[in-house]
Amino acid sequence: MTAATAAPALELDVGRLRRERYAKLQAQMAADGLDALVLLHGPHVAYATDCLPEAVDVTHASATRPIAVVLADHPQPCLLGGDPDGLDVDPHPTVWPEIDEGAADLGTRLQSILGRRARGGRVGIDLMTGAMRRTGVLSAAEIADAANTMAAVKLHKTIDELACIHQAQARTNRAMATVAEALVPGVRRSELAAVFLRRLREEGIDANMIDVIFQPMARRMADGPRTTTGHLAFPTWSGDPVYAEGDLVWVDAGSDYHGYASDFGRTWVVGRPPTPGEQRCFERWLAVMDAACTAIAPGAAFAEVCAAAADADPPRPPDGDRPWMPHFYLVHGVGLESAEMPFLGTDNGPEFDAAHTLAPGMVMVLEPAIWEDGTGGYRAEEIVAVTEDGWIPLGGGHPYDPFEVPT
Repeated sequence: MTAATAAPALELDVGRLRRERYAKLQAQMAADGLDALVLLHGPHVAYATDCLPEAVDVTHASATRPIAVVLADHPQPCLLGGDPDGLDVDPHPTVWPEIDEGAADLGTRLQSILGRRARGGRVGIDLMTGAMRRTGVLSAAEIADAANTMAAVKLHKTIDELACIHQAQARTNRAMATVAEALVPGVRRSELAAVFLRRLREEGIDANMIDVIFQPMARRMADGPRTTTGHLAFPTWSGDPVYAEGDLVWVDAGSDYHGYASDFGRTWVVGRPPTPGEQRCFERWLAVMDAACTAIAPGAAFAEVCAAAADADPPRPPDGDRPWMPHFYLVHGVGLESAEMPFLGTDNGPEFDAAHTLAPGMVMVLEPAIWEDGTGGYRAEEIVAVTEDGWIPLGGGHPYDPFEVPT
């Protein structure tokens, strides 16, 4: 898989990251006709303020969530709660929007921050808790869905956002190299997870974004969990399996750097080289990846990438399975969230793919999957960024061992 263009130097400038994101946010607010934004969703708060969510239990995180308020004409965002130290924000006390008393307090503070905008202005909000609805927070304003504004600004990454994703993926790749060495017959999943988490910490990463998946795959779909669609089940519950020689293990994991996600996927075989059938699945996967990447260019329709991937793995009947899992996608984006736009090859349907095109700054996680019932299959993920004249890989690459790339 050869990049279409040479990768630029990807070094993070935190000050520039914050300035450019905030400028993009205010420009999109103007385009959407918004006087203010009220953001409660952690990644959205991080985008507006650079206050990163705590890596803690979700119930604690929601109860102590920071809130960002962005005004169309204000030079810095307001941050309610969170840690403002070192951030270019207007700090305000913590509020608790999950309970009635806290929501009422939030309403009072928003009245003060928004002023006349709280009465008749057009305010985007991404999350309204039950307590906020009960206490009438922003009931006098015209409410718009802030998710649309946030999706638009997050879609095209700046050079510093690309640097963060590159670092997250490179560090995850290095951690997974250590895990691959530890995958031997008799080892448990929990032991592999411990190796991964320890290596992440050594890489300067404080938390993984998802429960790391090391799933031993049944060789026939009939031997795995039943699905409502009749397709392959992945991922399933984690458990703590003990791996045996010859197990086919599908790997999926993510961590983050400065809030930006990585997404690692590979297929490993325990304790032996791949069989000819397993190697064949890998080579089919490579062909799909190469075809998809060849189709990636600014201005290309999502549908063109999907068609190239599907055409690379014939023969298939017109209504047959595509070379990716239908309950997932051929491509998803990544950024402050582990899956965000662009989405290609989803249940949004071919009309969606035909109506949307690639543009510079979009980050694409390609994850086709090949399955041969009775043999097993191959699944892996690669991250690329669309450029002005093609695409570049992010993360520095990771080997496909024990599978061999044909020369």
